[in-house]
Amino acid sequence: MLDTSRGQSPAPTREPRGCLFALSQPPLMIFLAVIGVLLLLAALHDLFLL
Repeated sequence: MLDTSRGQSPAPTREPRGCLFALSQPPLMIFLAVIGVLLLLAALHDLFLL
């Protein structure tokens, strides 16, 4: 049978991880850096070469 006694308190739940944890991951930061560089190069090309 299941033990339904209330003798022990349940284990505390862990706090959900937010956006700052996601941004601390190296693959995501590399991906965002590559996208940022491509956008910067496209903007500079439009400003100075067109």
